Amino acid sequence: MATAELAVAVPALVVVLALGLAAVRLGIDRVRVVDAAHLAARVVARGEPGSAARAAASAAAPTGSEVSVSVGGGTVRVVVTAPAPPVLGAIGLGAVARGEATARLEGAGPDGSP
Repeated sequence: MATAELAVAVPALVVVLALGLAAVRLGIDRVRVVDAAHLAARVVARGEPGSAARAAASAAAPTGSEVSVSVGGGTVRVVVTAPAPPVLGAIGLGAVARGEATARLEGAGPDGSP
């Protein structure tokens, strides 16, 4: 009798554990994309090119992340998005980790003009 209950309980436990670990990974990825966005915004605000910011953000962000850098009006805006862990995507929870940061360019005046 005990083997039948065990045969049902073990796979259910494995599924719950996999979902829990995927949720933890998504939380960690959310922290990493915010950190990567802040890093890239600081790089551009210092006057370095957008390609250097993308490289820095890609190195700090989770694998497969997309980095968007836009400069205008004396500020820079960086958005970093990372895909959901495959386990969450497989069950239809297409949550993504998204982080964004805005910084004023160095040498820009209070109104955003250089």
